[in-house]
Amino acid sequence: MTKGRLEAFSDGVLAIIITIMVLELKVPEGNEWQSLKPLIPKFLAYIFSFLYVGIYWNNHHHLFQAVKKVNGKVLWANLHLLFWLSLMPFATEWIGETHFAKNPVATYGFGLVLCAIAYTILENAIIKSEGESSKLKQAIASRFKENASIVLYVSGIIVSFIYPYIAVALYYTVALLWLIPDRRIEKTLNEN
Repeated sequence: MTKGRLEAFSDGVLAIIITIMVLELKVPEGNEWQSLKPLIPKFLAYIFSFLYVGIYWNNHHHLFQAVKKVNGKVLWANLHLLFWLSLMPFATEWIGETHFAKNPVATYGFGLVLCAIAYTILENAIIKSEGESSKLKQAIASRFKENASIVLYVSGIIVSFIYPYIAVALYYTVALLWLIPDRRIEKTLNEN
């Protein structure tokens, strides 16, 4: 089975996720600049989540550049990732509405951990589908970024109950790790 439909479906779901998040930004009541002030936490939460969804879209695109074919397990693994990403608008709204309070920040981090785990499951399903000599297996032989991300997310969840803003900083650190698409994949593709 070809990968085109999976990629198109994933692109559509990610676009809807971003649309849902932006629709949660309501227009202020007044017409003065001061009217925007209460929206700052929501806007910051939106920027943060938009960045994350963009990172997943970008890396998902790069991931599938290394894929030749997909099977049912890859399709389900991809849906698993999309499920966790689809909860991002809820978590985004909650952290924005509560001005980054501890429980919402912990919940947001929990969602990020589950997205990271789902992405790793997707990578493993692709490798299993394509075999041990797959380009993807060669590319991600070192899983430093994946492991570091999960450690930082879990650290953020723990810290969020005491210092939620430090937890958010840890989540941003992970985003910075992944901001540039996975060069391991590009490098492996260019070598072959």
